[in-house]
Amino acid sequence: MSDFLSSSCGQNVVRLVSRGNAIIAELLRLSEVVPTVFRLETKSDQNKYSEVIQDFSYFKTSDTFDQRIESNGQLLDRDDEFRENYIEIITRFYLVFESIHRFTVDINRYVEDLEEGVYIQQSLESVLLDNDGKQLLCEALYLSGVMLLMVDQRIDGLVRERILVSYYRYSGQRSTSESNFDDVCKLLRNTGYTPNGKRPINYPDDYFKRAQIGSNFVNLVIGRLRSDDIYNQSSAFPQPEHRSVALATQAVMLYVVLYFSPHILHNESAAMREIVDKCFADNWIISMYMGFVANLVEEWDPYKSAKLALNNTIDQKNVKIHANKYNSKIIKLLPQLQQLLKEGTLTEEFLLNNVSKLMNIIRDCNVTLRWLTLHTCHHFINESNGVVNKKCKQLRDLVIIESKYQPLVVFQLLLNTAEFELKIKEMYKQLLSDKQEKWNFYKKEAFERISELAEVFSGNKPLTRIEKNTSLEQWLREMSKQIDGLIYDETNVTNRKTIKLIQALEEVQEFHQLESNLHVRQFLIESQKMLHNMIKTQNIKEDVLITLQIVGDLSFAWKIIDTSFTKYMQSGIKSDPTLVIKLRATFLKLASALDMPLLRINQASSNDLISVSQYYSSELVSYVRKVLHIIPETMFSLMARIIELQTNNIKELPTRLMKDQMKTYSQLEERHEVAKLTHSISVFTEGILAMKATLIGIIQIDPKRLLEDGIRRELVIQAANALHKGLVFNSKAKTSELVPKLKALAQVMDGFRRSFEYIQDYVCIYGLKMWQQEVSRIVNYNVEQECNAFMRHKVLDYQSVYQSASIPIPKFLPMDPYSINFIGRLARELLRMTDPKNTIYVHSMSTWFDNKTHLQVVDTKLFPLMMKSIGTAGINGLDRLISFMIVTEIQNIMQYLDRNFTKDKHWPQILLEINENLGTTDGKIIGTHFSSIFGSALSKATKSLPAVFDAIARIGQMQIIRCNIGHELNTTCKLHSRHLANALNTLNQAIISDLEHHYSTSNKPFLKEDTPLLYELTNYLEWTGISDPLSKIYITSRAPSYLEMILLLMTITQMGKFVYLKSIHGLTAKKGSDLSDGLPFVFGVITLLRQFHENTIHQYIAHCSQYVCAQTEIQMSISSPKVTELPPEVYNTLEFLENLIEFSGLQRKVVVENIPDFIFDQFHTIPNSNTK
Repeated sequence: MSDFLSSSCGQNVVRLVSRGNAIIAELLRLSEVVPTVFRLETKSDQNKYSEVIQDFSYFKTSDTFDQRIESNGQLLDRDDEFRENYIEIITRFYLVFESIHRFTVDINRYVEDLEEGVYIQQSLESVLLDNDGKQLLCEALYLSGVMLLMVDQRIDGLVRERILVSYYRYSGQRSTSESNFDDVCKLLRNTGYTPNGKRPINYPDDYFKRAQIGSNFVNLVIGRLRSDDIYNQSSAFPQPEHRSVALATQAVMLYVVLYFSPHILHNESAAMREIVDKCFADNWIISMYMGFVANLVEEWDPYKSAKLALNNTIDQKNVKIHANKYNSKIIKLLPQLQQLLKEGTLTEEFLLNNVSKLMNIIRDCNVTLRWLTLHTCHHFINESNGVVNKKCKQLRDLVIIESKYQPLVVFQLLLNTAEFELKIKEMYKQLLSDKQEKWNFYKKEAFERISELAEVFSGNKPLTRIEKNTSLEQWLREMSKQIDGLIYDETNVTNRKTIKLIQALEEVQEFHQLESNLHVRQFLIESQKMLHNMIKTQNIKEDVLITLQIVGDLSFAWKIIDTSFTKYMQSGIKSDPTLVIKLRATFLKLASALDMPLLRINQASSNDLISVSQYYSSELVSYVRKVLHIIPETMFSLMARIIELQTNNIKELPTRLMKDQMKTYSQLEERHEVAKLTHSISVFTEGILAMKATLIGIIQIDPKRLLEDGIRRELVIQAANALHKGLVFNSKAKTSELVPKLKALAQVMDGFRRSFEYIQDYVCIYGLKMWQQEVSRIVNYNVEQECNAFMRHKVLDYQSVYQSASIPIPKFLPMDPYSINFIGRLARELLRMTDPKNTIYVHSMSTWFDNKTHLQVVDTKLFPLMMKSIGTAGINGLDRLISFMIVTEIQNIMQYLDRNFTKDKHWPQILLEINENLGTTDGKIIGTHFSSIFGSALSKATKSLPAVFDAIARIGQMQIIRCNIGHELNTTCKLHSRHLANALNTLNQAIISDLEHHYSTSNKPFLKEDTPLLYELTNYLEWTGISDPLSKIYITSRAPSYLEMILLLMTITQMGKFVYLKSIHGLTAKKGSDLSDGLPFVFGVITLLRQFHENTIHQYIAHCSQYVCAQTEIQMSISSPKVTELPPEVYNTLEFLENLIEFSGLQRKVVVENIPDFIFDQFHTIPNSNTK
């Protein structure tokens, strides 16, 4: 570490730059999850939230706006709901916005401290003279500009304003003295810039002025960037023709920083000419930051001097020269690379002998790739400026024509360059690690050869025709001693001595005329070779790897590689799966882009290192997954053909096959095609598994996991598409499409499942497990999103435990105004078909009949068909969604009763009077007093309570569906998983017994609060249908005052509208009256009363029973002491009470306490005009 970096002055600026890179990473991360509600693009968002989401116009009328919300209960509730759902993400956005403002403030403060002498012996000028200092100060100003441009490009100005206003309204920190809210708003208010709109006047000059960076500091930074090679890149790119690439990093910084001093762009022609000649003489498209591309022709069009200076660069003649140059280079480089990549060419010896030449080839490859990729990419051009747009397109077309641009050839160059670099890098790393060991080996070999030769000339070791030579022997022994005395760590001295030793060995051959003897000559040549190898090994330095890292930088293609080369990568893999091995090198080359944002974070030892590394690594891994997704995609297309053959063509073999039928069942051609397709799938699998485990940034990519995730991803896409398209219904259709659609979907899903079953062994995956997990995840995610409509605290997409970045579940646009996805459409279609106003439910048959035609609408086959089409997960998800609908209906009833009864002017008094009057008769309803007590209330209830009746009938309808779903789940579980069903039943009964025993003897909790047993068991019981929907508690709320009396009034007003059908042994609606089925009403009443203390339902039954007695008493007083016929209301109420007792599980004594036992037992035998 340099002296500057170790000082407090250096450490502060390093931390500042580190923070800048971390802010940009967080900004990019958040820009991908901007809640769509802040855009107010859809009509539903506008209708729901336009009155609670405001831009900066809010500050002009804040009191009026807040008062309007507070005075409107509905708006206030919506505002609270919005705050609860979005405060977390709003706070994250605000913290980023505040960090951008604080970053600019800290730059100014740091510069002020330098100018005021806070740092001893350091000034702004001295820091800019230091190599590290000028780099860091230039980077700090550059990052400040990048933040401003990024936030405007990635997050729309209006969206920023709405987020800031929402934070201001919902955050309690807005009034604190430490808050920088006003300054943040001034910096990041809407600039008027939109990607597709016209460029605002003086943009981004006026925008950058908001940062208020000191002009002296800006001018000094621009001066350094203009005059110096601040990163000393010229050593990595020594060729003059590579100068623009060597200066590319600071050229980009200069481009951004110039916006802080726009007068240079406008008026200083000489300065702009110097900048263009130095940095942009042969390029006009640059990578601003991590692959974000800027076209200088478009960006500098409003600036007179900049535009004039750039004219030479974009002159047709100049463009043609450069395009032709790079065309000739690519023609020359491709064969060279292919030759060098041949097996056996690139050896350690070849590498050591030709390091310089090989590095020049790598430089040429990377410079060619950079120029061609940037100047032919499909970058965004604003259509609003027709002249500039035309000029940009003309330049791109000219480059493509003159360079004879072929994307496939450039892609081949990228592949070969990446592979070549990786080979050299791996070999050179190996050479570095083995450097001392190899040097010692060569030294030992040279010493032994010279010593052995000395022995030969001593006469002790006979060699053909070699005479004894004492002087030569002594000289050779001296030479061997000198070789033995060479020290590895003394590089320069050792190398000089080694060169002298080599020269001495060459001279001794001539002086003693040893060349004539082949044996001696061979010994000397080998010794010289070993000494040469010692020098080469000694010269292996890390500098080559550093240069390779600088030269091989691919950060400019971080974004454009996707648009430029992905389709060629995928088509290559499709034709040859082994290409994945070569692509590994390309992905590793692309990973080098992570060095730029992480370098300073690492230097500062910042805690942001892991977070930033994780973000960029996951982005790169996502891209790798995208490229390699072609493998599972192709596998699925092959599997589709296999499914078709197995389903439609190949006959299933019978248990017993006759000899003469063998030819019929053999179907050789079809089976051969299946075998061929299966082989193709296994080849694709081998292709991806051949790739080694690779560390991309900080994330380890395992090929097997990558393949499995790819298959899962394609499965999710296919299954989600099938569910989305398969479950779309026409609500206006005369006959329901539900059954045909479910049958078609069942066939598709069964095909997927069978194909997975078939293929799992060939691709080494657990097919059935994968199928169940992913289908379950799709259903759970869609249920969660559909249930958001019923929840106050919504689960946003990024918060969902079922959504995944690597295996995302597709999100489709709603197909109707009421449902968000397929599970909602299915639930609503089922509810439409079984609407109690149009159907009659026969419990003994579990069937719905049309109440006019008496034809079956839904029978017992529907739920097994659902099980086949959407599986256990789907039918369980449907059950959960209906539960949420029930909760909403119950809450609506509670709100209606509160609004129209509890808070009404008249009803509380009426109900109080009824209660007081009943008090005079010991709480019993007596026939003689019935009219006087209930007369006015019943006439008023006729208008108020039908809405409650309808809601209760809907609840009952949904409960009946839930009961049928539970029955299907339980039946299927017992059939396919008998042991699981028995085990769960036993455990459930055991826990219930323990609970009953525990609470009968103790008041302490049965289990600890953090014990997951009951929660997990309940989940299992729901999935296996071992539950009773009618016993569920859906809401926790106190019963409204006089609830049982209100329900009694509703029951009395509605009983006359029913008729008893002997054929179904139940109530149904009369013709010509308000249509509604009887059993849904019973189920609805049970469900509603279950939500409160059991005394409520007992009191309600008592009132209904007393009502029966009162009406019977009235009938007896009118006709005669002997009742020959029961009134329709009494008969219907008795039938209603019988059903209520039966389905609620209550004992008959609750009713017979108030109704004579014989009446309740025998009322079916008593004549009734209301019976059919």
